[in-house]
Amino acid sequence: MLSLKGLSKRFGGVVAVDRVTLEVRAGEVHGLIGPNGAGKTTLIHQVSGSLPADTGEILFEDRDITRLAAHQRVRGGLARSYQVTSLFRRFSVLDNLALAVQARSGSSFSFWRPVAAERALFDEARDIAARINLKRVDVPAASLSHGEQRALEVGLALATRPKLLLLDEPMAGMGPEESKRMIDLVRRVRETVTLLLVEHDMDAVFRLADRISVMVNGRLIATGAPEAIRRNDEVRKAYLGDELAA
Repeated sequence: MLSLKGLSKRFGGVVAVDRVTLEVRAGEVHGLIGPNGAGKTTLIHQVSGSLPADTGEILFEDRDITRLAAHQRVRGGLARSYQVTSLFRRFSVLDNLALAVQARSGSSFSFWRPVAAERALFDEARDIAARINLKRVDVPAASLSHGEQRALEVGLALATRPKLLLLDEPMAGMGPEESKRMIDLVRRVRETVTLLLVEHDMDAVFRLADRISVMVNGRLIATGAPEAIRRNDEVRKAYLGDELAA
């Protein structure tokens, strides 16, 4: 579904992404792990269109999207979440989701009738709220817990009806119970959407991922099934450590 070929990104003298070649297969959860500063988020920015690639190609379903704008990639079926939650905090959960649905569907939001009259739009928003297991849809987004806000952001991405969803540290800042709920959400989402998952929670990654790629200092040093990554000597030395890899 996604193929990166020799992707690179420099910031002055710093090589953030160094000739990365990577494939994400349709239907899989592909984990992307590595220490802080490894280049994972920069890579996600390039795939989503937030940052241009200095060199290399990005193919999505065999279509070259390297030079497409971010919104064009979203319309083509590629969406993402962010490390820092970005919501309309004063709007209700339902309104947040309805706006995301509207952005995709092109609903007119006629000036001459109430927005609530857009019944199909709000019906879809309620369906998404149920899918991400948010029951309080009429409360402001600001009143949600951190875990609920992260789930809502996943819902906003799902409203674009993606084929591939880039999740950038969805469990950041979560306690054990919230992390468990996010793991359950990712498992539900993967039934219909291919996922590229960037995450520092190693237990979650190894439970969720079909394959895992490891980045260190901008380079991709290994890709494989979770158990193969655990046993990889270079990965253990560079990132996991003997205790986590045992």
